[in-house]
Amino acid sequence: MVKWAVLLVGALFASTLAAVTGFGGAAVLLPILVSSFGIRAAVPILTVGQLIGNGSRVWFNRRELGWKVVVWFALGGVPRAWLGGFLFASAPLSWLTRLLGGFLLWVVVWRHLRPRPARSFPVGAFAGIGAGFSFLSAMVGSVGPVMAPFFLAYGLVKGAYIGTEALATVVMHVTKLVAYRQTAVLTREDVLIGLALGPVMVLGSLLGKRAVDRLPEKVFVIVIEATLIAAGLLFLIHG
Repeated sequence: MVKWAVLLVGALFASTLAAVTGFGGAAVLLPILVSSFGIRAAVPILTVGQLIGNGSRVWFNRRELGWKVVVWFALGGVPRAWLGGFLFASAPLSWLTRLLGGFLLWVVVWRHLRPRPARSFPVGAFAGIGAGFSFLSAMVGSVGPVMAPFFLAYGLVKGAYIGTEALATVVMHVTKLVAYRQTAVLTREDVLIGLALGPVMVLGSLLGKRAVDRLPEKVFVIVIEATLIAAGLLFLIHG
């Protein structure tokens, strides 16, 4: 009972945070799942829960979605998420997680030290972004903080950013789950645990949506950068 209470509270906080910043939920929930079920089970369970949480964020922000971004992301992301899902069963993960942590901290520094504002890049670039980060997501379970700067650089903010990033992530998670299932990494018990977290994830998405609608854009960006720093330090320290 204590374990489930911790899981549900963690899932609610994680989903609310992700609904405000577009990421960070996995960084909060993954350590709790690892301590309860181990890394090999934690990542598939997290993927099931995130699929529900991201799906609810898509619905709550459905009027602001950037469909072209999602289509290009899926073109590159689907095959690489499938490949990463197959490699997950035997890959060493700690060194890659620390590399991602260093990258997150560098992104925040770069955003403040760049000589001039970054220009928006072509929507077709999201094919490459989807390919790279879908593969990494299948391997380490959480790359939302790493993807966030690219969606922001394209010009998406608030509901458009949250919903578009969530829909791209849904495509990625569905592909990962197929690969996990085919390699026997995803078990029936994992699916049931992930589904049990689903209602709490939806509630967190609703609470986060109400919060983000009231946030000024400048405050919204500050919250995102603070979460990037926290996630980067967490990845570096714990691997």
